[in-house]
Amino acid sequence: MAIALAAESSSEPYQGITLIHRTGSAPRPFSARIVRIDLTTPGLRFALTPKSGSREATRQTTLEFLNEQKASLAINGHFFEPFPSEDKECFLIGLAASNGNVYSDFEQPTQSYAILANAPAIDLAEDNTASVVTKQDQRKLFNTISGSARVITDGAVTVPRYAEGQLTLGGPGKYSNERSWYDVPNARTMIGISQDAKTLTLFTVDRAKDSQGLTVGEAAALLANDYKVHNALNLDGGGSTTLALRNPETNQGEIVNATQNRAVCSNLAVFAPSK
Repeated sequence: MAIALAAESSSEPYQGITLIHRTGSAPRPFSARIVRIDLTTPGLRFALTPKSGSREATRQTTLEFLNEQKASLAINGHFFEPFPSEDKECFLIGLAASNGNVYSDFEQPTQSYAILANAPAIDLAEDNTASVVTKQDQRKLFNTISGSARVITDGAVTVPRYAEGQLTLGGPGKYSNERSWYDVPNARTMIGISQDAKTLTLFTVDRAKDSQGLTVGEAAALLANDYKVHNALNLDGGGSTTLALRNPETNQGEIVNATQNRAVCSNLAVFAPSK
């Protein structure tokens, strides 16, 4: 699938962090942000939304989480339920750990038209070692984030399919192989690691203003082919897709992308040294 490049610009707001803004015209107009994080950077650390409330987490926007944590950068994470709902408290879907506290396990989600049973996760260890975690793994976890599926596996795009029994037919969009949830252009959030596990990549693409979004396969191909992402997860997208940055000049938190800053139940924060 051809992902046409219209323009690309980059900046380095913090030590070890490169923020790329990429726009394209094909397969449709899109605007994406790619954050490349050097995991060997001294002083770098991460935080995931901690357990709170009577369920597993409490909703807040990614910008609120960034400001609360006084972080350098933050991105939305897990799918969650109930949704849609006005409930402040919620459950995360899939494996989650915050600062060594594992508070959500692998599971078989009710949204099986989109989310794989026991979907793999990515763990960021206390020493910033990044690795993919599967249900068969037995290891100590530190900050662990899960999504709907592993969409890049050892450098290859691996989008789930209904015909192979990975997903359940139906759902609100009456999804099938002919109309897959994964093939709908939308705002997307992804997280991935390089083959040597020294670079973490965070990705958002908008479906707002002049950007019409990407399918999961298109976004995964872009990351694998152009940014050398070796393993990646598809995180919650649509109106949840948010990338927030603390402006190093003003010290104010800002939304970097154009998609709605929805209150979500899982966010990942990055703390990096100032330049």
